[in-house]
Amino acid sequence: MTIEHIRLSQPARDQLITLKRRTGITHWNVLCRWALCRSLAEPASPPTIRLVLDSSVEMTWRVFAGEFGDALWALMRYRCHQDGLALDEETLAQQFRLHLHRGIGYLVGDAQVMDLAGLARLALAESATA
Repeated sequence: MTIEHIRLSQPARDQLITLKRRTGITHWNVLCRWALCRSLAEPASPPTIRLVLDSSVEMTWRVFAGEFGDALWALMRYRCHQDGLALDEETLAQQFRLHLHRGIGYLVGDAQVMDLAGLARLALAESATA
């Protein structure tokens, strides 16, 4: 795995601050894991955009993933395979960043995610449709 450090864009940082305020979840990594999973649950691939990773939010993969590192990376590999993308480390890393940023946007834009209970309801609704 080539991702050692994860850095976010300034807009993603601002959106995470909003999510922290709404949900009471204080750790960036926890919100980022939620965001990644939210994006991976979306059937469509994230748009290929140029991300400017210019914020002060940075974390290691170990901090981001915690004990779920191998599982999250396997999900990324599976998703890239499903999307017909190459499974090289550069493609996987780029798709990870795109999914992470898209997921943050989805969470902050979801009217249901106005508190921790709303975030939980979103997760339960996603699991019921899976």
